[in-house]
Amino acid sequence: MQSRIMDLLLFYPLFLFSLSFHEAAHGYVAEKLGDNTARLMGRVTLNPLPHMDIIGTVFLPIMGILTGAPVIGWGKPVPFNPHNLRNKKWGPSLVALAGPASNFLIALIVGLALRFLTLTDSYLIIFLGYFVWINLLLGIFNLMPIPPLDGSHLFAVIFPALEDMKRSLQGNMIFIIGVIFFMIYIGIPYIVRPLFVLITGIPSLF
Repeated sequence: MQSRIMDLLLFYPLFLFSLSFHEAAHGYVAEKLGDNTARLMGRVTLNPLPHMDIIGTVFLPIMGILTGAPVIGWGKPVPFNPHNLRNKKWGPSLVALAGPASNFLIALIVGLALRFLTLTDSYLIIFLGYFVWINLLLGIFNLMPIPPLDGSHLFAVIFPALEDMKRSLQGNMIFIIGVIFFMIYIGIPYIVRPLFVLITGIPSLF
């Protein structure tokens, strides 16, 4: 148990940073596209406090670290006014995709550092490896087409007929639990782990 608590103290700050970067990216892109709602509400920040959701930011990731389960989570939805966006059709999707894209960017930068830099400290390799891993997890998980995850906005634009279904699924934890099981049995072994190996060039640490 002591080692799990040490893992929590070491890795949870990485999760909070990655999640805050993800949420701030939503607000930043919305601002660039013409809507400053997120900026006015203090959501374009790396401070994790404005982004925290009791289940997605606190309970699930902490339990994941303490139990060795996948560290999956989300923050409070970043508010934006789609009517203020210059691109009315694709603007909401671009705002939604900014979050996962920011995680993939972090994973790529840190992962390529692991691949090409000569690192001999095993603890540093594990630390950076976890940074890549958690960002790949956050990116893939949030692309799932289930509200309130970011992928639901993209699918609603590509398939407008799904808009009503999206509203009906909003806040339904049964579907979120289904996505978590999907990640455990399909997303992690067949998407996240191969991407981790491809980017870092080292066997999966997790």
